Amino acid sequence: MFYNLKRKHTNNGMLSRVDFEIRQKKLKETGV
Repeated sequence: MFYNLKRKHTNNGMLSRVDFEIRQKKLKETGV
């Protein structure tokens, strides 16, 4: 099964999967 990494998702602020994971990683690093 192919998963579109660039597809936008409404449940994460219209970010692609890759952008969402990058944002989550940055939030964890800053402790927010």
